[in-house]
Amino acid sequence: MKQDSPRTSFAALRHSGYRVYFVTSSLAMMADSVEHVISYWILFGKFQSPALGGFAVISHWLPFLALSFWSGKLADRFDPRRIIQLGMGLFIGVSVAWGLLFKFDALEMWHAIVLLSLHGLAGVLWAPATQLLVHDIVGPEQLHSAIRLNATARYLGLLGGPAVGSAMLLLLGPANGILVNAVIYLPLVLWLRTAPYGPRFREGWPPAPRSVTGLKDIAATVQAISGNRVLVTMTLLAGSAALFVGNGYHPQMPEFAYDLGHGNPGLAYGLLLSADACGALTAGLVLEARNLLQANARTALILAILWCCTLTVFSMSTSYPFALVLLFVVGFVELSFFAMAQTLVQLRAPPDIRGRVIGLFNMSALGMRTFSGITVGVVGGFIGIHWSLALSAMALLCVVVMLLQYLLRPQIPADA
Repeated sequence: MKQDSPRTSFAALRHSGYRVYFVTSSLAMMADSVEHVISYWILFGKFQSPALGGFAVISHWLPFLALSFWSGKLADRFDPRRIIQLGMGLFIGVSVAWGLLFKFDALEMWHAIVLLSLHGLAGVLWAPATQLLVHDIVGPEQLHSAIRLNATARYLGLLGGPAVGSAMLLLLGPANGILVNAVIYLPLVLWLRTAPYGPRFREGWPPAPRSVTGLKDIAATVQAISGNRVLVTMTLLAGSAALFVGNGYHPQMPEFAYDLGHGNPGLAYGLLLSADACGALTAGLVLEARNLLQANARTALILAILWCCTLTVFSMSTSYPFALVLLFVVGFVELSFFAMAQTLVQLRAPPDIRGRVIGLFNMSALGMRTFSGITVGVVGGFIGIHWSLALSAMALLCVVVMLLQYLLRPQIPADA
């Protein structure tokens, strides 16, 4: 069968397996978002605890920092389909547990802490394994297309999840709503039972190496990729963006909405968040439809520079309409450079340790978001949220410029 050209619009969707994966994984991403909407609403109403709200954020990102590498290692050694199913099983179990606790009005603080922690663990099981699976489905030629479409599906879930979750709350109530939501994970689980992908279907892949244990395994993986400038640069780019900015400005949007002073603050807040998500969604659709911005390390770094500059201008903006435009650009550029970075890491990773390298990337790109609440939020409590976001974006800008210099520095021949 003739391969589609990598220049084809929506190239990944021309694979029948990826079409099924895209639909079922999009449903799972939406279910994840719906669960957040319903559970956070009940937790706020029952406990009125800012500390619990903070724990919800930490429990979501900290597992990526602590466990992403080990999750990637599992995906190297075992069938990624089964690891994804294990993650989906945890998601389903957590949703069912929420539903029963809501139905019998038995929810206590410790229940919430346990379930939020299990939800974070499910996410970290899902992430590296699904990236390996996508590589198996589409191959390297259409990998960038598949990763952009995956990111687009995530933003579809972020936009659709609140709407579907709110409708479930109103029509079914929180208990029945979240129990029904558990069923939305099932199509992906069922398809993965017989999907013809994974280790048994790979040709020419070397077996996973016998690895050392503990932190030495991480050190060995870092050493294995240290000579590849693209891998090093993209991993550091993703980690620096997560550390300095991440999504730390999202919880601060209510203050931006009040300061911009445009009509109803609640509506203004919602539109600011939607502008960011709409920009990312537009990037996924437009770039795939026109097949623009192919994966390139230098381009990714230049886009990251643009992202830093746009965030800085947004942080100092006093015009609400201009702020909406800027956030749209922020979302558009973020999806563009992050999808490039992730694609390049998967393409350049040695096949025998691809899961470990992806886990290392996720540990950097997602785990470091645990601290973005400090660089943007906590610092903002002392100097103001506008200045904290601006300084964080400018600090990241300095790092990205240094990474660009490192990437473009002439390579010294080994025999020299």
